[in-house]
Amino acid sequence: MEWETVIGLEVHVQLLTQSKLFSGAPTKYGAEPNTQACAVDIALPGVLPVMNAEAARMAVKFGLAIGATINHRSVFARKNYFYPDLPKGYQISQYELPIVQLGKLSIDVDGREKIVGITRAHLEEDAGKSLHEDFHGLTGIDLNRAGTPLLEIVSEPDMRSAKEAVAYLKKLHALVRYLEICDGNMQEGSFRCDANVSVRPKGQHEYGTRAELKNINSFRFVEKAIEFEVERQIDLIEGGGSVVQETRLYDSVKDETRPMRSKEEAHDYRYFPDPDLLPLVLEPAFIEETRKTLPELPDAKRERFMRDYQLNAYDAGVLTATREMADYYESAVEAAGVDPKLAANWVTGELSGYLNKENKDIAGSPVTSALLAGLLKRIADNTISGKIAKDVFDAMWSGEGDADAVIDRKGLKQITDSGAIEKVIDAVIAKNPKQLEQYRSGQDKLFGFFVGQVMKATGGKANPAQVNELLKKKLQ
Repeated sequence: MEWETVIGLEVHVQLLTQSKLFSGAPTKYGAEPNTQACAVDIALPGVLPVMNAEAARMAVKFGLAIGATINHRSVFARKNYFYPDLPKGYQISQYELPIVQLGKLSIDVDGREKIVGITRAHLEEDAGKSLHEDFHGLTGIDLNRAGTPLLEIVSEPDMRSAKEAVAYLKKLHALVRYLEICDGNMQEGSFRCDANVSVRPKGQHEYGTRAELKNINSFRFVEKAIEFEVERQIDLIEGGGSVVQETRLYDSVKDETRPMRSKEEAHDYRYFPDPDLLPLVLEPAFIEETRKTLPELPDAKRERFMRDYQLNAYDAGVLTATREMADYYESAVEAAGVDPKLAANWVTGELSGYLNKENKDIAGSPVTSALLAGLLKRIADNTISGKIAKDVFDAMWSGEGDADAVIDRKGLKQITDSGAIEKVIDAVIAKNPKQLEQYRSGQDKLFGFFVGQVMKATGGKANPAQVNELLKKKLQ
């Protein structure tokens, strides 16, 4: 039997506000436990929540970016459950009337565009954190995170493979960072994903029973967790069993999912409107003012890069994957005044390679856009060859100064004097009479040998184009 995978994602985006959703307590990551939890966060008797307007603005910003409906009136509800890191015994969230509904996100998988529907995005407060490692058989509770504003983004079950799910997740990650509503730090938990996964026979309209994979904190683990879960469900059904609706955890060490608890339905949480909070009413002027703050979005920037810089779809996609990368590239191109394709090759090639090797993001690059622009100028005006430029880049990465300083100090300036190059060519030909005879007898591949010998003799400094041109004449 052929099976079809059905995937929907719930992504919790921690909003970049300075204070919590319903209190003035700070939200800075990494503070000492329980130093950022005020009376509202720990639910002392008599305290009342006050809505954070900036959180609402960020939610609207996201909704506008995905072409969604912004509800002018939304309602906060109490989601009731009992867990040690939830002091109130309920979480303030949105249920029947969320702030954002019915948007969409375009993803690209193997060159094929697909639209993924976004059912809703609603505001809610985060819970605290249980700490198990340091208490020798006991559990500690850190309430610093309690009350931190989250935007929960719920997709339609439109994805049909782990690859599509990762593409959607990466696109969403890039978007919230472009909008500057979330730092996207998955290690710190500010961008977390739950995946709802089920399988059904191909052609069947009804969905299969789903399992929810909880709190996965990397793109690679999302892909691996979904792939494992799909295989598990298919093996279970084909073996005569049935899938149980449950919440499962992904163990990245064993590369498997395992049961955590039975999956709750909405009625299990006994949602009801929070009596301490009035409906959230957004004036049209508030929405329009927020619209004016939208930056150029990733898809629009990608199209502009293709149009204005004559880049292909792949290069434009890589360069606009993050706002920081796009800004770096544009700054380098404008400062250098060189062929945009040359700049794109260096940013997506040499620079990205060094960043990946040292696990840095572009904001932490020792080679700034201004430094790269200086290097690109020296390639463009033939001061150095592309090959020597790689050595210069390495020196710049190590903090040895800008391109001009490195070139001068190491004597790397390219030889462009035709007379000087000719002298070297004559010497190389004189030293290799046998190869010259073989070349002239029809062994054309030896041309590369002569080029290599000339470049070796000049320490790689001879202009490669001139070497090729002069050698062709000399070897005839």
